[in-house]
Amino acid sequence: MIVDLHAHYGMHLVPQVDGTAIDLFATAKGRRRLRDRLRARLIALASRFANYRSFESGPRVTMPQLREGDVGVALSVVYSFFDELDLDAPYGAPPEARYLPRLMRQLDTVEADITEHHGDEAVVVRDRDALDRALADGRVALIHSVEGGFHLGDTPEAVDRAVTKLARRGVGYIILPHLLWRGVATNSPALPFLPDWLYRVLFSQPKVGLSELGTAAVRAMVRERVLIDLSHMSTRAVADTFDLLDELDPERTVPVLASHTAFRFGGQEYGVDEDTMRRIAAREGVAGLILAQHQLNDGIRRSRTKSFEESVEVICKHLDRIAEITGSHEYAAIGSDLDGFIKPTMGGLESASDMASLQRALRDRYGVEDAERICSGNALRVLRAGWGA
Repeated sequence: MIVDLHAHYGMHLVPQVDGTAIDLFATAKGRRRLRDRLRARLIALASRFANYRSFESGPRVTMPQLREGDVGVALSVVYSFFDELDLDAPYGAPPEARYLPRLMRQLDTVEADITEHHGDEAVVVRDRDALDRALADGRVALIHSVEGGFHLGDTPEAVDRAVTKLARRGVGYIILPHLLWRGVATNSPALPFLPDWLYRVLFSQPKVGLSELGTAAVRAMVRERVLIDLSHMSTRAVADTFDLLDELDPERTVPVLASHTAFRFGGQEYGVDEDTMRRIAAREGVAGLILAQHQLNDGIRRSRTKSFEESVEVICKHLDRIAEITGSHEYAAIGSDLDGFIKPTMGGLESASDMASLQRALRDRYGVEDAERICSGNALRVLRAGWGA
């Protein structure tokens, strides 16, 4: 079985709009629903060009694909692109309180889709007991996850309340930075069409790691047992996060993860370096490998992988280096980021349905026990140790 630590299942979903025209246009609730639907349609259109393999190929993460790929657990990521960009505010503007309700409606959309269309084969789980029941029943378990701390609020108190609210919805982890600086945590460049140096020229960030809002979020996540995801963090933000965790949890009982990353063979800040990987392992955490050519190939090869076999070789270089640093294969996993605008994906790994082939290749390479750790065991260990009250 595969546990995918970062999959954008909800990216292709469009919320339903019910009611009369008067309800939709004359009420605030109706207008919100119409805006949500319009935004989802625009994302779907953008995905045809910058996400899917071709204009007509469709999403990479659907329930049939998850089943075919033997994905038993998917950390289902929700994210509001239009709120992160927020053209009504200047670059670097702090978050706004109106972002969180939009995020909560995305959680509703995912849950409604699973209940109405896939209730016999999948379930959204909100705690470890529900996760174990889903696995025993052979149903795909989706766990909500949030990408972007800008969703949480504009004051430390609002952030604290938001984390508590999301924890009650069963959110598995929150990633505090994302693509742009929004006053929570500084980010590493992650736009594949911009080298790191040019990104930093165009999108300047303050010389901080965690802001006051980011610090409030980490404190609340530790209290509420929402996992801290280091993905997208700048080197300075990673250091601030570990320092704060060592203060809050000196016994190192709270694990951390980097759900969709790569080992830093090259110059991209996005990948985890040796020090970060050691600190993740010291907290019994895990690093999930993204299936993006831009990140995985950096420092390994200049050209894209075209075949499945070439892609497996690159993935195994990352796995082997992580094992060399940490002493075992107990700290690596898969976090595909499929449907997360990572086009092009690694050759031969085009959708969730290809995960089963990756699982077989890793079993042939590393044997049953280590392959099981990489594909599911390590991720499940972290979820059971650090997620949910």
